Amino acid sequence: MSASSKLPPFDPADPLGIDDLLDLEDLVIRDTVRAWAADRVLPYVAEWYEKGELPGIRELARELGGIGALGMSLQGYGCAGASAVQYGLACLELEAADSGIRSLVSVQGSLAMYALHRFGSEEQKHEWLPRMAAGEVIGCFGLTEPDHGSDPGSMRTYAKRDGGDWVLNGRKMWITNGSVAGVAVVWAQTDDGIRGFVVPTDATGFSAPEIKHKWSLRASVTSELILDDVRLPADAVLPDVTGLKGPLSCLSHARYGIVWGSMGAARASFEAAVEYAKTREQFGRPIGGFQLTQAKLADMAVELHKGILLAHHLGRRMDAGRLRPEQVSFGKLNNVREAIEICRTARTILGANGISLEYPVMRHATNLESVLTYEGTVEMHQLVLGKALTGLDAFR
Repeated sequence: MSASSKLPPFDPADPLGIDDLLDLEDLVIRDTVRAWAADRVLPYVAEWYEKGELPGIRELARELGGIGALGMSLQGYGCAGASAVQYGLACLELEAADSGIRSLVSVQGSLAMYALHRFGSEEQKHEWLPRMAAGEVIGCFGLTEPDHGSDPGSMRTYAKRDGGDWVLNGRKMWITNGSVAGVAVVWAQTDDGIRGFVVPTDATGFSAPEIKHKWSLRASVTSELILDDVRLPADAVLPDVTGLKGPLSCLSHARYGIVWGSMGAARASFEAAVEYAKTREQFGRPIGGFQLTQAKLADMAVELHKGILLAHHLGRRMDAGRLRPEQVSFGKLNNVREAIEICRTARTILGANGISLEYPVMRHATNLESVLTYEGTVEMHQLVLGKALTGLDAFR
């Protein structure tokens, strides 16, 4: 018997055999999230996107909590305690449905819950994390400001002591989940450096008007946070961190989810292009039979599955406690850029139909324009890697 006869068949959906790296639990988690997204998001998301809304977000959050998708890589306090790879697989499946849904989960788990889990007091953890893991309370993460996006160290939001209390004033911008959140983790300047604060959104002086007129992440709640003399008790501060290392470590955890999630958007667009190429006929035969179309599909497949393999590698490093922030930047920079290119190429295969919401391609492409910017722009990740490669700091 020849060696080739023992080989498994080529799988167009998994050309590198990456699934062989996954165990049964990994596959069950992936398939559970995929089935939920297919049932609860895909039939409706084009309409949500067109209308610029995410109706029933609280119900969706509770359902996501029910399948263990919120704070899923965190241990204890009602969290699932899943591996980093399992969390990444969930992000991929969620973003294959829509970036807005993955953003809901990422902000909840990798930013708000992660900050509480890593830097909060036991009282703060017990008060918020179980309800957030169940989706009963939605969280948001207030770092970016109107005039200070890539330079959070220059934030103007300030927290001052007033007797035994803290009083917060300032504004945060482009905050996912803000208008529906029950708790906000807000970062502010203090006399002792940047600190994080746990802010119940029903606090007097707190408001979160929703940002409208977006042409990206339309099926997502995006808000401004306004803090106008918001008075908090002394124990509202996160006790175990001071300085930018707090919010930046949270961002690194969220960026890791993007490394996987962006490949979900790319996969959905690639799959739409493959199916269209096999059924759309021009000059008497399917366009998938033409050399130029096959070249496009081959290039898209190469970048898609290289990106998934990169995400898997970074996940294994995170599970081993060996993942560096520079490596997360490597993954975010590569995978989001390639995902956008895959979407754009898919759009050319679909021709004029590529701009229609009957297909997911343009929706994913416009969503990825936001993903390219948030959690660090291309330029920021290039400079992170540039500094790591040369030892020279080009940020200043």
